Amino acid sequence: MLQNVGTVDRVIRIAAGVGLIAATVAGAIGPWGWIGVVPLATGVFRFCPAYLPFGLSSCGLKGGKR
Repeated sequence: MLQNVGTVDRVIRIAAGVGLIAATVAGAIGPWGWIGVVPLATGVFRFCPAYLPFGLSSCGLKGGKR
């Protein structure tokens, strides 16, 4: 599968996803916090479908080619 999420982007997505889910489970925020599953999944799988239409990628250059 195509990877378009780089390391820093991945860490931020996973942290945000886990934070939202944890806050929901703890009762600090409402059920909308389950939306944290989306950034968590995109960080784990290193693929963001929202990047595709724009041709974006936060991955670094590999071998001098993109």
